[in-house]
Amino acid sequence: MAEKSDPNSKLIAENRRARFDYAIESDLEAGIMLMGSEVKSLRQGGSNLGESYASVEGGELWLINGYIAPYLQAKQFGHEERRRRKLLVSAKELSRLWNAVGREGMTLVPLKMYFNERGMVKIKIGVAKGKKLADKRETSAKRDWDRQKARIMKEGHRG
Repeated sequence: MAEKSDPNSKLIAENRRARFDYAIESDLEAGIMLMGSEVKSLRQGGSNLGESYASVEGGELWLINGYIAPYLQAKQFGHEERRRRKLLVSAKELSRLWNAVGREGMTLVPLKMYFNERGMVKIKIGVAKGKKLADKRETSAKRDWDRQKARIMKEGHRG
């Protein structure tokens, strides 16, 4: 992403739970088809990727259950909050994703939605495998140990 000084590039929503629930193997950037009221709502920061996922259906990639808050000034020309939104990727990427989901049993998880440096809304999709409960515990234990190790190292340098 661009530097923080760029007024157009801005993080809209992040699915922080995805890295806990899934082992992300690869990711890709996709465009998203939106209505005008959706873009205006995103500029105000009204979005959530928490329970959403991506799916390849009918030769197209879709974002399902992604929430974009209603834009109040749009009145009757507004949008449906949780409608299916088409994601834009190349044909080559689409076939790679379709193979990953179909053959390898992977899941397509939206990781974050943001405005790129040109002011276009982009979504980062992760190709992931679901973690079992033991894997989640292991991840949590490793994170705790890393924190503890950093604390010990910091105290060691002082003494």
